[in-house]
Amino acid sequence: MEIRLARVDDRLIHGQVTTSWTKRTDINRIIVVSDEVAFDHLSKFLLQQAAPPGINANVVTVAKMLETFNSELFKTQKVMLLFTNPQDVERLVRGGIKLNSLNIGGMRFENGKQMVTNFVSVNEKDLASFHYLAKQGIELEVRKVPTDRKINLIDLLDKKEKAK
Repeated sequence: MEIRLARVDDRLIHGQVTTSWTKRTDINRIIVVSDEVAFDHLSKFLLQQAAPPGINANVVTVAKMLETFNSELFKTQKVMLLFTNPQDVERLVRGGIKLNSLNIGGMRFENGKQMVTNFVSVNEKDLASFHYLAKQGIELEVRKVPTDRKINLIDLLDKKEKAK
């Protein structure tokens, strides 16, 4: 399996993913990696239907992704991994899956979170996971669409911290 894009976006498969990112990355499969979504049968069904024509979509648990990552069935697949949160990404990396970069495309604001940009909000668990991933040498880049300028998440977080 060739990971062409790993992305945290709590909206999962939506317009930006189905138009901009799938074309830019030339993938043939989207895999949503989320325990929560994998056990929500309606959400799982809707996400599988939302994939653009010619692109297969799967929704799997983190454990299933770790189990099937090196499967011969996926050997020729060019994949986009979508996550709702950075904790699931951390679990994959701790499980042995190598990532070079992680795109952060959208994490909605809710109680207990602080805004980092107008489309990315984080809590303490998110921060811990992002710092762990950065220490593994994974580039953490914030951008909604491929044509946006890459912004380093850790640099943004450091600026926020200094501004306090």
